Amino acid sequence: MIYDRLSNCEQYFVLGDKFKKAFDFLKNTDLKSIEDGSYEIDGNEIYANVQTLKTKPVEEKKWEVHRKYIDIQYVISGSEKMGYGILEDFNEITEKYNDEKDVEFLNGEKFNFVDVQQGDFVVFFKNDVHAPMLAYCEPMNIKKVIVKIVL
Repeated sequence: MIYDRLSNCEQYFVLGDKFKKAFDFLKNTDLKSIEDGSYEIDGNEIYANVQTLKTKPVEEKKWEVHRKYIDIQYVISGSEKMGYGILEDFNEITEKYNDEKDVEFLNGEKFNFVDVQQGDFVVFFKNDVHAPMLAYCEPMNIKKVIVKIVL
Protein backbone atom coordinates (compact mmCIF):
# COMPACT_ATOMS: atom_id res chain seq x y z
CA MET A 1 0.00 0.00 0.00
CA ILE A 2 1.14 3.51 -0.79
CA TYR A 3 -0.45 6.67 0.61
CA ASP A 4 0.66 10.03 -0.77
CA ARG A 5 -0.38 13.23 -2.53
CA LEU A 6 -0.71 13.52 -6.29
CA SER A 7 1.90 16.30 -6.23
CA ASN A 8 4.47 13.60 -5.30
CA CYS A 9 3.45 11.03 -7.91
CA GLU A 10 6.60 11.30 -10.05
CA GLN A 11 8.58 9.32 -7.50
CA TYR A 12 6.38 6.29 -8.27
CA PHE A 13 7.19 6.29 -12.00
CA VAL A 14 9.95 3.79 -11.10
CA LEU A 15 7.15 1.23 -10.69
CA GLY A 16 6.85 1.17 -14.47
CA ASP A 17 5.29 2.74 -17.52
CA LYS A 18 1.76 1.72 -16.50
CA PHE A 19 2.04 3.74 -13.29
CA LYS A 20 3.40 6.71 -15.23
CA LYS A 21 0.43 6.54 -17.65
CA ALA A 22 -2.02 6.27 -14.75
CA PHE A 23 -0.54 9.23 -12.89
CA ASP A 24 -0.32 11.26 -16.12
CA PHE A 25 -4.07 10.72 -16.53
CA LEU A 26 -4.70 11.89 -12.96
CA LYS A 27 -2.47 14.97 -13.33
CA ASN A 28 -3.54 16.02 -16.84
CA THR A 29 -7.30 15.49 -16.67
CA ASP A 30 -9.76 18.08 -15.38
CA LEU A 31 -11.04 15.71 -12.71
CA LYS A 32 -13.33 18.24 -11.04
CA SER A 33 -15.30 18.58 -14.30
CA ILE A 34 -15.15 14.99 -15.52
CA GLU A 35 -18.44 13.06 -15.53
CA ASP A 36 -18.91 9.84 -13.58
CA GLY A 37 -18.12 6.82 -15.71
CA SER A 38 -15.37 4.63 -17.07
CA TYR A 39 -12.45 6.04 -19.07
CA GLU A 40 -9.97 4.03 -21.10
CA ILE A 41 -6.34 5.01 -20.58
CA ASP A 42 -4.58 2.05 -22.21
CA GLY A 43 -7.21 -0.50 -23.25
CA ASN A 44 -8.03 -3.08 -20.58
CA GLU A 45 -4.52 -2.65 -19.15
CA ILE A 46 -5.27 0.73 -17.55
CA TYR A 47 -8.64 2.41 -17.12
CA ALA A 48 -10.32 4.80 -14.71
CA ASN A 49 -13.67 4.72 -12.96
CA VAL A 50 -14.95 8.11 -11.80
CA GLN A 51 -17.57 7.96 -9.06
CA THR A 52 -19.61 10.33 -6.92
CA LEU A 53 -20.82 8.43 -3.87
CA LYS A 54 -21.73 8.88 -0.23
CA THR A 55 -19.33 7.51 2.34
CA LYS A 56 -20.69 5.09 4.92
CA PRO A 57 -20.08 4.53 8.64
CA VAL A 58 -16.94 2.56 9.47
CA GLU A 59 -19.09 -0.18 11.02
CA GLU A 60 -20.44 -0.97 7.54
CA LYS A 61 -16.99 -1.66 6.07
CA LYS A 62 -16.51 -4.45 3.55
CA TRP A 63 -12.98 -5.76 3.04
CA GLU A 64 -12.10 -6.40 -0.60
CA VAL A 65 -9.11 -7.65 -2.54
CA HIS A 66 -8.34 -7.90 -6.26
CA ARG A 67 -6.37 -10.50 -8.20
CA LYS A 68 -6.02 -8.90 -11.65
CA TYR A 69 -5.83 -5.18 -11.03
CA ILE A 70 -4.00 -2.78 -8.77
CA ASP A 71 -6.05 0.22 -7.59
CA ILE A 72 -4.94 3.81 -7.47
CA GLN A 73 -7.75 5.49 -5.54
CA TYR A 74 -7.63 9.28 -5.78
CA VAL A 75 -9.98 11.65 -3.94
CA ILE A 76 -11.10 14.48 -6.22
CA SER A 77 -13.33 16.23 -3.67
CA GLY A 78 -14.33 15.52 -0.10
CA SER A 79 -12.59 13.06 2.18
CA GLU A 80 -12.90 9.42 3.11
CA LYS A 81 -11.43 6.92 5.49
CA MET A 82 -9.92 3.79 3.94
CA GLY A 83 -9.18 0.61 5.80
CA TYR A 84 -6.24 -1.56 4.79
CA GLY A 85 -4.55 -4.76 5.82
CA ILE A 86 -2.32 -7.57 4.55
CA LEU A 87 -4.03 -10.41 2.72
CA GLU A 88 -2.54 -13.16 4.91
CA ASP A 89 -4.25 -11.58 7.96
CA PHE A 90 -7.70 -12.04 6.36
CA ASN A 91 -8.62 -15.72 6.42
CA GLU A 92 -12.43 -15.64 6.35
CA ILE A 93 -14.00 -15.39 2.90
CA THR A 94 -17.36 -13.62 3.10
CA GLU A 95 -17.98 -13.53 -0.67
CA LYS A 96 -16.09 -15.77 -3.10
CA TYR A 97 -13.96 -14.29 -5.85
CA ASN A 98 -15.94 -12.87 -8.77
CA ASP A 99 -13.71 -13.09 -11.85
CA GLU A 100 -15.86 -10.69 -13.89
CA LYS A 101 -15.69 -7.96 -11.23
CA ASP A 102 -12.20 -8.95 -9.98
CA VAL A 103 -13.20 -8.83 -6.34
CA GLU A 104 -13.32 -11.10 -3.31
CA PHE A 105 -14.64 -10.05 0.10
CA LEU A 106 -12.97 -11.14 3.31
CA ASN A 107 -12.86 -10.62 7.06
CA GLY A 108 -9.84 -10.27 9.26
CA GLU A 109 -8.79 -8.98 12.65
CA LYS A 110 -5.58 -7.07 11.89
CA PHE A 111 -6.02 -3.80 9.96
CA ASN A 112 -5.49 -0.03 10.04
CA PHE A 113 -7.14 3.09 8.65
CA VAL A 114 -5.92 6.13 6.77
CA ASP A 115 -7.80 9.41 6.30
CA VAL A 116 -7.65 10.37 2.64
CA GLN A 117 -8.27 14.01 1.75
CA GLN A 118 -8.84 15.81 -1.53
CA GLY A 119 -5.62 15.53 -3.56
CA ASP A 120 -4.45 12.32 -1.85
CA PHE A 121 -4.17 8.89 -3.40
CA VAL A 122 -3.76 5.36 -2.12
CA VAL A 123 -2.35 2.47 -4.14
CA PHE A 124 -3.64 -0.97 -3.24
CA PHE A 125 -1.62 -3.87 -4.61
CA LYS A 126 -2.85 -7.45 -4.99
CA ASN A 127 -1.94 -8.39 -1.40
CA ASP A 128 -3.57 -5.29 0.11
CA VAL A 129 -7.04 -5.91 1.48
CA HIS A 130 -8.94 -2.63 1.63
CA ALA A 131 -12.23 -1.09 2.74
CA PRO A 132 -12.85 2.18 0.85
CA MET A 133 -15.67 4.71 1.01
CA LEU A 134 -15.82 4.97 4.80
CA ALA A 135 -16.91 8.19 6.51
CA TYR A 136 -14.03 10.37 7.64
CA CYS A 137 -16.09 12.10 10.33
CA GLU A 138 -19.66 11.95 9.10
CA PRO A 139 -21.03 10.40 5.90
CA MET A 140 -20.60 12.81 2.99
CA ASN A 141 -20.72 12.88 -0.77
CA ILE A 142 -17.30 12.55 -2.34
CA LYS A 143 -15.98 12.37 -5.86
CA LYS A 144 -13.13 10.00 -6.57
CA VAL A 145 -11.41 8.16 -9.36
CA ILE A 146 -10.11 4.62 -9.20
CA VAL A 147 -7.46 3.85 -11.77
CA LYS A 148 -7.17 0.11 -12.43
CA ILE A 149 -3.80 -1.24 -13.58
CA VAL A 150 -3.14 -4.81 -14.77
CA LEU A 151 0.18 -6.19 -13.57
